[in-house]
Amino acid sequence: METEALAMAQEIDFSLLALFARASLTVKLVMILLIVASFWSWSIIIQKFIAYRLARREAAIFDRAFWSGEPLDELFETLGPEPDGASEKIFASGMMEWRRSHRQDGKLIMGAQARIDRSMDVAIAKQAEYLQSGLPFLATVGSTAPFVGLFGTVWGIKVAFEEIAISQNTSLAVVAPGIAEALLATGLGLLAAIPAVIFYNKLSTDSDRIVSGYEAFADEFSTILSRQLDAG
Repeated sequence: METEALAMAQEIDFSLLALFARASLTVKLVMILLIVASFWSWSIIIQKFIAYRLARREAAIFDRAFWSGEPLDELFETLGPEPDGASEKIFASGMMEWRRSHRQDGKLIMGAQARIDRSMDVAIAKQAEYLQSGLPFLATVGSTAPFVGLFGTVWGIKVAFEEIAISQNTSLAVVAPGIAEALLATGLGLLAAIPAVIFYNKLSTDSDRIVSGYEAFADEFSTILSRQLDAG
């Protein structure tokens, strides 16, 4: 009898597609949800790596142009009021507010320094929001995917036990497929969660470093303008 059960179990297809096809509707929906979340997470991860690389490259290029000794007015005229790069946008926002703060007689309106700082802070906040977009989704997947997969496993085991009770047969050929299908849901949950957690921490750190660079530049630029205000 035991030999027959083992022979039957060996004939069962335990490939991933077969396990998915035999799973109950609820477990299938859980698996599909986890697969979609995993693909979405990887799309965000790849997009962020590309965006962060471009942001660092743009910041390095602009930093060289800013400290090249070229007059700031000429640099602003070259870039225009709506440049493409993040560092350039922060610089442009400060320069536009600097120019708006001059009256027709050439004197500065009171509170120019505070307005310039706020203008650059707004530009930095917009860039930080862009850099960090999508990261909350990675955090959500990393924290919830294992529990979603566990739900699928619990539900699959429940269905397996129901089938055992109906057939009144506890042989390996009856028990193994249901348990394997249920455990697949947990595996998919971990497959979605682990990369999401790892890359969320990595990308969050990279984003904070890039934003810190923007803030450092804004402070340096504000110091330069402050000297000109005091000299004026």
